[in-house]
Amino acid sequence: MERNEEELPVDTSTSPRTRQSYNSSRSVNMLLGLSSTKSPNFGFGPRSHFSSQSNLDNSQPSYSASPSRIRNQTIALSNADRRKDSPPGELSSAGQSNLSLLLRKTPSPPQTISEETTTADEAQNSIPQINFTTGVSDDSQNNVEPSDPRNESRPLLNSSTTYAYNYGNLIPPDDFMSIEDRSFVEKVYDWLPCTSTNDPRERRRPNFIFTPENILQQVILNPISYIPAVILGLLLNLLDAISYGMITFPLNNPTFQSFGPDGISMFFVSCIVSQVVYSGGGSIFGGGNGSMMIEVVPFLHIMAAIITQTCKDDNQGDDYIIATTMLSFALSSVLTGLAFLLMGALKLGSLIEFFPRHILVGCIGGVGWFLFATAIEVSASLEGNLGFSLGTLKTLFLEGHNLALWGSALGLAIILRIIQSKVHHSLVVPIYFMVVPLLFYFIIYIFNFSWEHLRQERWVFGLPEKDAPWNEYLTRFDFTKINFVALIQTVPAMLALTFFGILHVPINVPALGVSLNEDNVDTDRELVAHGLSNILSGLCGSVQNYLVYTNSVLFIKSGGDSRVAGLMLAAGTAIILFVGPWIVGYIPVMVVGALIFHLGLDLLKEALIDTWGIVNRMEYFTIVAIVIAMASLGFIEGIFLGIIMACIFFVVSNSRKSAIRATFSGSSVSSTVRRRYRQQKFLKFVGSQIYAIKLQGYLFFGTINGVEKEIRRILTYSEWRRNPIRFLILDLNLVNGLDFSAAEAFFRIQRLLQVKHVYLVFCGATYNSEVGKALRAIGMWRDEPSNNFLLFYENFNEALEQCENLLLQAYYERASRQLITNQDAIQPIQNGVPESALDISSPRNNNIMKVGMDVLKAKPSTKKNIRPTSILMNAFEDMTDKKEDYLENFFTQLAPYFHETPVPTGVILWFQGDAPDCLYLVERGILRATWRATEDDPSRPVESILPGTLAGEIGFFTGRKRDATLVADSDCILWKMRNEDFASLLEKDPNTANAFMRLALNFSAERLISMTYYAFHLSQ
Repeated sequence: MERNEEELPVDTSTSPRTRQSYNSSRSVNMLLGLSSTKSPNFGFGPRSHFSSQSNLDNSQPSYSASPSRIRNQTIALSNADRRKDSPPGELSSAGQSNLSLLLRKTPSPPQTISEETTTADEAQNSIPQINFTTGVSDDSQNNVEPSDPRNESRPLLNSSTTYAYNYGNLIPPDDFMSIEDRSFVEKVYDWLPCTSTNDPRERRRPNFIFTPENILQQVILNPISYIPAVILGLLLNLLDAISYGMITFPLNNPTFQSFGPDGISMFFVSCIVSQVVYSGGGSIFGGGNGSMMIEVVPFLHIMAAIITQTCKDDNQGDDYIIATTMLSFALSSVLTGLAFLLMGALKLGSLIEFFPRHILVGCIGGVGWFLFATAIEVSASLEGNLGFSLGTLKTLFLEGHNLALWGSALGLAIILRIIQSKVHHSLVVPIYFMVVPLLFYFIIYIFNFSWEHLRQERWVFGLPEKDAPWNEYLTRFDFTKINFVALIQTVPAMLALTFFGILHVPINVPALGVSLNEDNVDTDRELVAHGLSNILSGLCGSVQNYLVYTNSVLFIKSGGDSRVAGLMLAAGTAIILFVGPWIVGYIPVMVVGALIFHLGLDLLKEALIDTWGIVNRMEYFTIVAIVIAMASLGFIEGIFLGIIMACIFFVVSNSRKSAIRATFSGSSVSSTVRRRYRQQKFLKFVGSQIYAIKLQGYLFFGTINGVEKEIRRILTYSEWRRNPIRFLILDLNLVNGLDFSAAEAFFRIQRLLQVKHVYLVFCGATYNSEVGKALRAIGMWRDEPSNNFLLFYENFNEALEQCENLLLQAYYERASRQLITNQDAIQPIQNGVPESALDISSPRNNNIMKVGMDVLKAKPSTKKNIRPTSILMNAFEDMTDKKEDYLENFFTQLAPYFHETPVPTGVILWFQGDAPDCLYLVERGILRATWRATEDDPSRPVESILPGTLAGEIGFFTGRKRDATLVADSDCILWKMRNEDFASLLEKDPNTANAFMRLALNFSAERLISMTYYAFHLSQ
């Protein structure tokens, strides 16, 4: 029979996405011996409320069956086992639904029932006629309760059943039965009106009002209060300049032996530039301190070493080495700034968080070793880099003077660490390095040591050139003496420095925000500020700078929590810079060495000791390997080694984690469709033929092997004899991608399953997703079905529902029963299954027929064409072992208390949170229950209720508020029992009332168990 379009009206309120899915859907291949030439098929309507949010063009292939087709097939199957004498029940133009008294836990005695309450027969005869054109009841004299403005979104069922559309946040009359204007998402109401911003009282007030009091406070008193913090900040900058800036150039290189003052000047310039940018509005931290970080020094030394070697190979003098080195330092700052600026402008700050932290920790440990070696080189005034040759060891340990030089510095660092273990305060280090130089100067004064003698003995740094200005380093630039070959060779070191530098911002900035209770930290904004400060620093011929966590916390918590304080710190640093570099000639070498030793030991401790027991063994092994590689091979080599090891360990560790999140059988979990009890029972017995695997994560060559191994296990001879399967569902909802190896493995799995006539069912992947593209790339997901044993569905529930439908259809086809009684669900079958699937003697098919004959075989009835007695019999007779005559008499007594209620598509029967006033028995159509966690959340479909089942019985008998919103998903014929009907039944025949209540709740208990299993498995 051809399908009449007028018999299945398309809901015009359906979203365009749903209509796209309907237009582009393909009919599913039927299984288990269903012939395409002589077997009727199910019709698939346009309704789709389980669709995903993906947009599929009509030209693109859809799933094996659209959600609407699956739903209408489910409706058709729900009618397949109705009694032969049950009337189809045509949809009438009149309906009835009254709002009665709220259900009490104990039925009220007769005298407490309202006078308006009528008997079942009287109520059935008092149904008002409905005018569908005007939406107004003809019975306009009915009294209704006044609407409650607090319940705007609750159109209630009342004594006059009137249909009206949902009009946003307008208050509907209480006698309206609302019809969804959009059938998938219930209306979300706007509770608060927009607030005008034109009110003068709401305009932003200026931050500063020019009054004498404010001028005194902001211009004089506040800057004075910042002075202690500024002094502390200057002390920290000076200590960092002595330690970091002093070794900006490799002082063990004869070419740069006198470049200590230049490094200090460059350090101060970088500090001033960064401080002005951050405190001038670039950073959210107005008092944040910016300066050069010690981690960049190893890269600068590598660049200087590369240039020195290249220029010597080209027989070029120190002028070329110095000019090229200065330019390379400045270019590296500009390159770092550009990287920061682009990442911030493109909002890519979060990408850095994906870099493995243990690789960064290993690099920090490598920097610690570099600083330890640099401290020995600076303290002992070694020529060249620290090596492990016999001559170097003799120089360090057998020459007493050298041993005293670096040993005294190391001793001071060890004493500081002992003090820190006893006294835990952030000012211990600054105070310690203020006291040590004072003691050194006191000893010089007491014993009257000569400064020249101390410089000759290398206890104090040498004086810079006479009258050298602070900007002496700028005179080192000479663009006529640039070795561009050497400059190009430093590019890898520049890139490594840039890469290493950008890792600090996403670590330091959020940590600084937590320490300072700043909740409005924007990493991208901070990246832009870092970009500007580094570009300006490079243009000034200086080195990289960053927002320093420790200095910033000390400065701000000491009272410098203002942009004015930050700018004052920049001005104070400029004053120190302008004084000149002559101060270097009076700095003790042991103090600088102790500072560098302290920093190196601290970083080594952070990398090798603090991580013990915190990171796993593989990560700790990677950290140690990086430190050793940086100490023996080089800094850049150590970074690349760490990245390679991280990739290897990532593959190994992820291969150990199974890609299978959960496995379950169709007998333990069912779809969210409330079917007839006998169909539920049938599916519980034959559901073991459905096997589902829930996959997770990224599927690649390291994890797909476990999936393939599990599938091969269920196909082994012993496992197959115990439980042969017909469907294998692979849920890809939690899979975020798969590589080519995993996609090919699915292809092998599909061929393996096809041999045993097992259907491979994919769900949870959209056509244009990464997973969908990978499946299309190997030809598994095509415009037309390439294989009858390969199916695709939008989500797990649809896949499970369709597998259940096909098992039910297989039995009904083989039992040669009338498949459906409704004429609106017939459609020819396309793409028949292979002849080999017609083997009716297979264990799987035999199991279906055996269980179906025992469970689904209909029983003859003597009560013909009596509604709703026959409907009640179909719904409940399988749930009790009572004899047929007893059940017919029982349901005959119960029937007068049910009232026929035709309901059009889209009608909202009740809202979530409403008080219960009735229950429904579904004769025809389908109801949809939707749920939302909060009022602002979108509604989510949780259950589909088919003919032969009850709706609302739990709230009806227990008095609980409605747990979900109930919507008519198609034109329905319902049978309604109201509160007053049950109260009347309880008064007249309490035994029948209690028996019905127990029967209905038993039906609910069966369904709740299935829903619990479904929710439990999905949560795994």
